[in-house]
Amino acid sequence: MTEGVKKPARVVVADDQTVVREGIVMLLGLLPGVEVVGAAGDGEEAVRLVAELAPDVVLMDLRMPRCDGVEATRRIRSEYPGTQVVVLTTFADDESLFPALRAGARGYLTKDAGGDEIVRAVESVLSGDAGLSPSIQRRLLERLSQSEPAPAATEAPDGLTARETEVLVLIAEGLTNQEIARKLHVSTATVKTHINNLFAKTGLKDRAQAVRYAYGKGLVRPPAD
Repeated sequence: MTEGVKKPARVVVADDQTVVREGIVMLLGLLPGVEVVGAAGDGEEAVRLVAELAPDVVLMDLRMPRCDGVEATRRIRSEYPGTQVVVLTTFADDESLFPALRAGARGYLTKDAGGDEIVRAVESVLSGDAGLSPSIQRRLLERLSQSEPAPAATEAPDGLTARETEVLVLIAEGLTNQEIARKLHVSTATVKTHINNLFAKTGLKDRAQAVRYAYGKGLVRPPAD
């Protein structure tokens, strides 16, 4: 491969409906930056394919037989942490969204997403960002504002430095690493270092947990309606 040419993301598609699964595979095959390396009809097969193929990302349906998408996501993230999971489902209700995020999904899209949106979500999770559609981000923030009212924070929690706290707040506001770097006038590598440090101090594992943490500690207040 020519130096500087970005390798396509290796993707497994998991969906129990054959027509839907084949349609997603066909769609992704037409788009740059993605290589479909396998397709699974249920969660058990998805886990098996991850073990065999070590893909970069699994596009995961939620409601499947034998092993549903939430349990398959939990197993993949626990046993094969090098593979990220983006949920691609018909359902955008809280009962589907939050268990999937808690299981370790880094992205969540509904099946009305276009091909470009799917590719952006795949690229986002591989760069360390969350691959959430705008409607899902709004739902997440609404749920947080309802369940975790934000008290005023008097000092940085868990030994975070002022800059680490600032980065955490910007993550909670939905900024990507690149956007944070531009806002703070630092390099993306510096931002990643701050994120690694604050994750280590707080025990956080991903950006979705960071959002919940920032709201729970009163570092960010819910947006006004």
